[in-house]
Amino acid sequence: MNITQLLADITPTKIDLEINGLCLNTHNAQTGDLFIALQGETTHGINHIERAIEKGCVAVLVDSHDLECAIPVVRIENLKQYLPALASAYYSQATKVEVIGVTGTNGKTSVGYFISQMLSELGIKNGFIGTLGISNSDVASANTTPDIFTLYKALHQYHLDNINTAVLEVSSHGLDQNRVAGLNFKQAIFTNLTQDHLDYHQTLDEYRQVKLKLFSFDSIQSVIINQDDAYHQDFLDASKGKKQTTYSIKDFEKITINEQGFLCQLDNFVFEIPLLGKFNLSNVLAAFNSVEQLGFSREGIIPLLSRLFPPLGRMQKIKKALAWVDYAHTPDALANAITTLKEHHPEHKIRIVFGCGGNRDKSKRAKMGKIASKLADTIVLTNDNPRKEDPQAIINDILSGIDDSFELDITLDRQLAIETAITTLNEGECLLIAGKGHESTQEFKNKTTAFNDVEIAQNAAN
Repeated sequence: MNITQLLADITPTKIDLEINGLCLNTHNAQTGDLFIALQGETTHGINHIERAIEKGCVAVLVDSHDLECAIPVVRIENLKQYLPALASAYYSQATKVEVIGVTGTNGKTSVGYFISQMLSELGIKNGFIGTLGISNSDVASANTTPDIFTLYKALHQYHLDNINTAVLEVSSHGLDQNRVAGLNFKQAIFTNLTQDHLDYHQTLDEYRQVKLKLFSFDSIQSVIINQDDAYHQDFLDASKGKKQTTYSIKDFEKITINEQGFLCQLDNFVFEIPLLGKFNLSNVLAAFNSVEQLGFSREGIIPLLSRLFPPLGRMQKIKKALAWVDYAHTPDALANAITTLKEHHPEHKIRIVFGCGGNRDKSKRAKMGKIASKLADTIVLTNDNPRKEDPQAIINDILSGIDDSFELDITLDRQLAIETAITTLNEGECLLIAGKGHESTQEFKNKTTAFNDVEIAQNAAN
């Protein structure tokens, strides 16, 4: 597309060149791209223009800054407000894909993953975009909800590949920063609301208000809401005028717990759900109701529930050891994960390896320490992603929530902490490795290294 055509409804320009894509982040920049330089959370895009040029960008859009560089520059006041228009103009097929949006503090990945699994079993080609990446695509994203251009590009390609349904994890950051603006949302799902991202949103109320935005989008026809969550009425109120469906653990007529998962009864169907944790029963119900609202019969969906499997790093079992890796990085998620092992293995003691991320909500650290000490039997504190913070300072914040008399070890080297925990696990113990789940890297102040909890734990167990 020629840049004059792209900017026709925004600003006149005499620049005459073809562009091959749009990018906000130089990590995603490709030859021929138009680089949009905006203020980010920590730095302005103009500080990365040289890198954009090195990656092959052919022009720059900039907001209120005067700029001279080796490639053409177009200055546009209030540039940020034009991002949806730019995205939909260039990636014009993106809005033809019907989107199922899943939001909430915990459970987004599992619910979305289950929906995607069931749709595939029912013969519906679909894409899943979220914390685990962008399926059926070579487009990469480091965020739960990708930036607007990465997202539109992926959906545009989905349509060209005859994938016309996408399941999208919608984060609070994604909503607040309008990354999902203009998309063709048909359904919205609310899982739960607990403390997270207060480093960004400041208060739980602000966090809640941002989440509510999704449910007022004009394109949404139906909503699926967790009635067991204390905030469910707020989400019902935000979605008035749309078809509303609520779900609750009480929807199951019978639940029997075992080491592999649950034996359940629903609508007189008796079946197994091979997933650990009552929170997963809630996630399954969210996915079940979503697929039903898409027009499939209960009789056709219920047999699929026994074939569900968890996404990577979500209560993922380590072979040859009573050990699990989970992404739990919030107080609520950590409590759920520990409680899950206590319920499915009531005769075992619980050992937990965890830390907290640096440059993130500090207020949850002591809370997570307190939860771990109340629910687990032994604790190993270690690095998560310390980022730019002092690792020991993060540990001290966690320790402030733990009684001095509690038995614990501190091993900052996460690999050593995991390996030691696996190899010294007693016969009567279960191990939870929490916080990083599926992640394949570990972030420090001056470096990012390859790191995967599951691989390290599995190697130690073999």
